[in-house]
Amino acid sequence: MRHFLQFRDFSADEFEHLFKRTRVIKERFKNYVAYQPLVDRMLAMVFEKSSTRTRVSFEAGMFQLGGASIVLNMGETQLGRGEPIEDVARVVSRMVDIVMIRTYEQAIIERFAAHSRVPVINGLTNEYHPCQVLADIYTFVEHRGPIAGRTVAWIGDSNNMCNTWLQAATLLGFKLNVASPAGYELEPGRVAGVDRTHLELFGDPVAACRGADLVTTDVWTSMGWEDETDARKDAFSAFMVDAEMMAAARKEAVFMHCLPAHRGEEVSAEVLDGPQSVVWDEAENRLHAQKALMEYLLLGRVET
Repeated sequence: MRHFLQFRDFSADEFEHLFKRTRVIKERFKNYVAYQPLVDRMLAMVFEKSSTRTRVSFEAGMFQLGGASIVLNMGETQLGRGEPIEDVARVVSRMVDIVMIRTYEQAIIERFAAHSRVPVINGLTNEYHPCQVLADIYTFVEHRGPIAGRTVAWIGDSNNMCNTWLQAATLLGFKLNVASPAGYELEPGRVAGVDRTHLELFGDPVAACRGADLVTTDVWTSMGWEDETDARKDAFSAFMVDAEMMAAARKEAVFMHCLPAHRGEEVSAEVLDGPQSVVWDEAENRLHAQKALMEYLLLGRVET
């Protein structure tokens, strides 16, 4: 049994398999070819944080693979009344085949997985968002080919997305340029031991974009930090991805955003809706990449 709690839980070879399976599964979907290897399998989705793309992509994906899903919101379960997460894991994992959790602290999902009898997927925590980066990298591969040896520019907060991109860079062999304002940089413990072939830190976002193959960002205020919104708007005012930053990147560079986006804040409308933006393909690919992920966790390597 395997879990997918951080990006580094899988090897580079496993990700190569997932990218291949995503392509196959997506092509079948686009050509109206039914593929339902997970008949009679049940996915439980546990939400402590609100969601649009995560819920729709997992629920639709499980249905398309022949299975079913059930939604458990924290406030509507005994978790909201103080039942230990370990007890919930012991019970729920006896009733379903796979669990996706979208919550706050990474420790919550780690504790659940430690007591689960079925695979557990991280649908987002404060620290990591591995399903999103899985879909993002597949989207890059789909548009531009292998990501190994390329440069990704991350502009903005060193949040769960940035942390996950850093894990991906060291695992898949590309370079991550990170530009964040003072006070919002990557934590020292996360960069310790990471060499400059995989990570370079910048104070100037235009410099971080120079020569990049992919420019990506996220909202300035993630869920749970809403009380810092005004302070963050001031701190990040020079970090909106705009035409100048994209011009510094390679001519064929693409732009990504995990959404929802705020035009005129972390990204200009010109970039988000422009010709280099692949955000809508990126969003759709959550569906197909997560289908490949669930297939792998439940069935192992499928080659057909």
